[in-house]
Amino acid sequence: MNEKIRYLREKMKKLDLEGMIISNPINIKYLTNIEEEGTLLITRKENIFITYSMYLESVKNTLTINDEIIVADTREISKEDYENFFLFCENVGFEENYVTYENYKIIKQKYKTNNLVETEGLLEKMREVKNQDEINNIKKACEITDRCFEHLQKFIKIGITEIEIANEIEDFFKKNGAENISFKPIVAVGENTSNPHWKPTKRAVKMADPILIDMGCKYNGYCSDMTRTIFMGCILEEIKPIYDLVLKNQLLTTREMREYANIKMLSSISETDFKVNGYDLIHAVGHGIGLEVHERPIISFKNDTFLKENMVLANEPGIYLPGKYGIRIEDTVLVGKNEGISLTNFPRTYVVI
Repeated sequence: MNEKIRYLREKMKKLDLEGMIISNPINIKYLTNIEEEGTLLITRKENIFITYSMYLESVKNTLTINDEIIVADTREISKEDYENFFLFCENVGFEENYVTYENYKIIKQKYKTNNLVETEGLLEKMREVKNQDEINNIKKACEITDRCFEHLQKFIKIGITEIEIANEIEDFFKKNGAENISFKPIVAVGENTSNPHWKPTKRAVKMADPILIDMGCKYNGYCSDMTRTIFMGCILEEIKPIYDLVLKNQLLTTREMREYANIKMLSSISETDFKVNGYDLIHAVGHGIGLEVHERPIISFKNDTFLKENMVLANEPGIYLPGKYGIRIEDTVLVGKNEGISLTNFPRTYVVI
């Protein structure tokens, strides 16, 4: 049987679930590699993917015999079939973090079950720890992202705009093996770098400008995420101490991203050091990365849980001075037994172009 579905069934037993309705396309891809529209049912004895006729051939080509998933055409499933899928099931799980209230009512009516049970992020928790195939895909996405930054060093000139840089990033990814972007690139120049989630504008690069670039791509569905703050022509002396402070904490946090590290304590590394030096950490230190660029766990002082080996995380401390400039350095990091391993490796020291 599909190993991820087998593991899911084991987890379901611990929650006293006798069935599960999976609607979130990200979770369906995680379990089956299917990207077409549909619903995955985990019933007492069978795994059934219900989809539209136009997707049948593609879905069947995606699956292998070992997946043990029945593919069903919506046109061939009767009202009675829907009502029988979970017959005699006491508890049927659904994705409460994804399903709207309206869809909840539709599901309840369609499957004639009054015992829909919240699964408490069961699949999202499973996705936190990556297997080797997932890690290899993320590594490949990170390699492409590193190459993109190398390309940008030659591409960025005085007079080029934030929008032009963002467009070049997307073009590079398309032409160099990525299937898509992880998210719309953040490109901020000069004073705009003080806004952590800046949307690119026609602001042009000038001499001595800091340039903050946050970008990532997808490879086989898996994401990368990296930020660097680089400089046009020179780096102002007033910026260097802040850059050094961010870099020191970023490197230390990466090393500490190891198995059993406490997330709350991990977050406090940068938060405490920034505060001692008169600055605030205004966003989480990081987050999980996988099929989505932002997934569990969140690296925040509010999260008092522990890291597990083979989690993949973004490590992105930053300092922002409104109206002046901001510095953020971010890597995609693999949690190891003894220390974190950075999967993005474009230089983190001063880069002046």
